[in-house]
Amino acid sequence: MKNIITLVAVLLLSVSSFAQIQWKVDPYHSSLNFSIEHSGISMVNGKFMDYTGNLTTNGDALTDANFDFTVKIESINTNVDKRDNHLKSADFFDVEKYPEMTFKSTKILATGKSDKYLLYGELTIKGVTKDVIFDVHYGGTIKNDQGEKLGLKAETTINRFDYNVDYDPTGAAVGKEVNIVAHLQFAKQ
Repeated sequence: MKNIITLVAVLLLSVSSFAQIQWKVDPYHSSLNFSIEHSGISMVNGKFMDYTGNLTTNGDALTDANFDFTVKIESINTNVDKRDNHLKSADFFDVEKYPEMTFKSTKILATGKSDKYLLYGELTIKGVTKDVIFDVHYGGTIKNDQGEKLGLKAETTINRFDYNVDYDPTGAAVGKEVNIVAHLQFAKQ
């Protein structure tokens, strides 16, 4: 009986030492960016201005971290109002029917380099959910007078046709592949 009590005490101490830490994305120090080929000769850059993101970690490392993001499609910004309105239409994102896109992580793997990870998850756009893998560069954490912050950069490339964003089916004017780069800073909660 004494051994069982000791085992339970050790397990409880072990669990409490790996307490989960909650982080919330800081939109003032973050950006969700994308780029796509135009007419086969140049790139168009854009970003989303309105999003929320949560991160749960076990300690400072990203091992076993969980990410959860929601992006308001209406907030798309390519610095050209006419193009932004077209992107919001049924030709592209159809924001009236699909106002948000989401990302939920399924796992994160270390690559053998202390600041590099592979983030696996499910990206949902226009009601279609596909598995994606982000290359993550972990910038680390810092404490300052505003609290504790965690920084990272995440990159991936998706095929827009996989998500029924299929305007210009030839891909001649609007490229098929979309490069996504997220610069993220999280605030500890």
